[in-house]
Amino acid sequence: MSEGTEAEKLYSAIEEAARLVGASFSRDMVWPVLEAFRDALTDGAIIFSAQVNAGRVGELEYTVQVSPGSEGPYARALAGGLLPRQDHPVAGLLSDIEERVAVEDYFIDCGVAGGFKKIYAQFPGDLQKVSELARIPSVPRSVADNAALFARHGLEEVALVGINYRSRTLNLYFQLPAEVAGDLDPRTVLSLLKEMGLPEPDERMLAYACTSYRVYATLGWDSPDIRRISFAPVPSPGLDPAALPARLDPRLEHFVRSAPYTYAGEPVNASAVKWSPDGDHLDLAVYHQISPPLLKAFTDHARARAQARPA
Repeated sequence: MSEGTEAEKLYSAIEEAARLVGASFSRDMVWPVLEAFRDALTDGAIIFSAQVNAGRVGELEYTVQVSPGSEGPYARALAGGLLPRQDHPVAGLLSDIEERVAVEDYFIDCGVAGGFKKIYAQFPGDLQKVSELARIPSVPRSVADNAALFARHGLEEVALVGINYRSRTLNLYFQLPAEVAGDLDPRTVLSLLKEMGLPEPDERMLAYACTSYRVYATLGWDSPDIRRISFAPVPSPGLDPAALPARLDPRLEHFVRSAPYTYAGEPVNASAVKWSPDGDHLDLAVYHQISPPLLKAFTDHARARAQARPA
């Protein structure tokens, strides 16, 4: 199958997913991304996501695993006119990281309305300490400023980073230790939110956050504050919307159940609860494409959790 055919198939799937949530869709925002990365598409993960926020849905995001090629994803995005050239540390951050850390996988993150936004660099085989990342020249000072806070709450090893070139922010994705992943102490979550100056969450949101295996923080260059903190449970086949800590818009429930995907069995869903000074919200996602090893890992985890629940 040609690269063009793959790009067209993905375009059609993105358009269908956007229609399910009622998100504004423009070919002029989506096709240039797929055109720029058509020869970098892989058989890795493709994820469609939308937000539950005050009952409104205005955007569908798609995350695509890509091969680095000879250029790298940032240079490719610049060459394709997807990002403006800018005189800011965010422009050199990916190359600074690559000089010091072995990146295993790359992902791009885009919106059907907002266009190209973010590049993820993943290094799961070589988790990085916050203190080491903070030494990288273009990493925002806010990482070092919050290193002690992260450490107090068991957030010390980073599995991947996300660089948002539009908002000029950096996401650190902390991998929780195996002994606490999926079973966080509520006091840990409450303490973290309190130190950030955020209000105490309701019981359902707190309980859901405690099932997380990853926690990620959003930081920037213009302030020492953590802009947002997010908690992500392990993705699972057949997510039950009734088990979520928020009431779903009918379109979002339809999206979770019906978004297009390419593998056998139930769709794999991911979610994250997020807190910021503006309030809380829930992200929902569907894996459009997933590798067989990752699908097996998520399926095995869901089965093990089900067997561990009291009858």
